[in-house]
Amino acid sequence: MKRLCTILARGGSKGVPGKNIRPLLGKPLIAHSIEQARAASLFDHIAVSSDDTAILDAARVAGADHLIERPSELATDQAAKTPAIQHCVEVVESQIGEQFDVVADLQPTSPLRLPEDIQGAVALLEEGEAENVITGSPAKCSPYFNLVEEREDGSVGLSKPTDPPIVRRQDAPRTFDMNGSIYVWRRDTLMHRSGLFLAGTRLFEMPDERSADIDTELDFQFVEFLAARTAG
Repeated sequence: MKRLCTILARGGSKGVPGKNIRPLLGKPLIAHSIEQARAASLFDHIAVSSDDTAILDAARVAGADHLIERPSELATDQAAKTPAIQHCVEVVESQIGEQFDVVADLQPTSPLRLPEDIQGAVALLEEGEAENVITGSPAKCSPYFNLVEEREDGSVGLSKPTDPPIVRRQDAPRTFDMNGSIYVWRRDTLMHRSGLFLAGTRLFEMPDERSADIDTELDFQFVEFLAARTAG
């Protein structure tokens, strides 16, 4: 298996300005994902895609193999992530003259994952019939038990009511919060299939303490607390 790790990091974050190169435990945030990818010992190449030269400079110092300048149309607030990953794959493949079998994408704002999480997600893809793998942690609310939605008339009710109703959370089907930490695809699935959820999509479960995603200043402070506790 020939494997590529991609890490996509846009500049211009509004929630936490400069978050992808903001120091966490003494190194830029993006460096943690690069080091985790290296420590997983799975990837032939590690590529960072960004529209920001400061992020690419930090990625180079952290040891990324390929620094991919992302086109502006793939770096807007409205741009979907998958086309940017596809662009990254195409550029790296053109540079090395080979195609990959497996592509794993690491979200740089999820620095608490472990190399073992990456290994587990890739193994789930490669050792079975999965077309792609997502990661998530046990959901805090269940749509069958205590997750409600508002209807057009202003009333509220369970998102997924059952008949008879489920009266104990333990009896509800297992549900998960997607954490966005790791995505793994077979290369042809990534490049030629549309949509994230396919017949062959599988989920690799991660614990809450490794699933934090930085979107706000409070998120960053929480991740700093957990990272320092783990490092200590």
